[in-house]
Amino acid sequence: MNRNGKSRIPAILEKHESKILAEWIQEQTANGGENGSLIPETELREQCREFVHLMQQATREGALDDVTAPQWEGVRELLEDVSRSRGLQGFTPRQVATFIFSFKKPLFARLRQELSGEADVLFQELTRASELLDSLGLWTADVHQQARDEMIIRQQEEMLELSTPVVKLWDGVLALPMIGTLDSTRTQVVMESLLQRIVETGAEVAIIDITGVPTVDTLTAQHLLKTVTAARLMGADCIISGIRPQIAQTIVHLGVDLADIVTKATLADAFAIALKRAGLAVVKKDDR
Repeated sequence: MNRNGKSRIPAILEKHESKILAEWIQEQTANGGENGSLIPETELREQCREFVHLMQQATREGALDDVTAPQWEGVRELLEDVSRSRGLQGFTPRQVATFIFSFKKPLFARLRQELSGEADVLFQELTRASELLDSLGLWTADVHQQARDEMIIRQQEEMLELSTPVVKLWDGVLALPMIGTLDSTRTQVVMESLLQRIVETGAEVAIIDITGVPTVDTLTAQHLLKTVTAARLMGADCIISGIRPQIAQTIVHLGVDLADIVTKATLADAFAIALKRAGLAVVKKDDR
């Protein structure tokens, strides 16, 4: 810091911009560095150049000890873009944070060069620069992790939708084959998908097939009842198929009342009932 109490970092960044930038890029690409190997060098150079430029602006305006201050908004936006784009490129949180931490070496070298004769000032500036870059690196890693969490949630939602297809078996007859555990989140997806298809097709019968559901507990049974009730409110009657002996015993043991719901052992049996309700029948062709 100088006599006025201001940091020397902004002036040193401006004076040695080209050297710091060149050394920083070399630090990341030397010997096939982990950051340089996953990203085109032109993209890496552009990100580094913009970061150094924004660092100069932010440090000139002060608040070097608070990266959440308005002065650092441009830097944060850049690092957020870098974090999210690198997450899609396969970078780990550690590799993303290294983008910032690797900036220490060229910056510290210039600080030592400029402040070699002022030991106290050099120590203060090295400490300040280290804390500043640590904060930016950790913030970048947090954004990267948040972006990955969001992507995982989106993928889970897409998988839920794919795992609960509503298929049209016949005019007025829908089938919802279910596979896996039925929890609250999936129940909501199932209900929305089924109700939407009922509206689109005007179906009068919906078959919920639980052949692929491994176990049925009280919560699962409640979710099934909710789905059936919602479908009925939309004007479609429901048939539950795939009732295996062990599931039937479990439902009886749990005391779940399915008395007013038609249940069948197989999807074929349920489909036959649905056709009968629609006044249709499947007959064997007379080859004569």
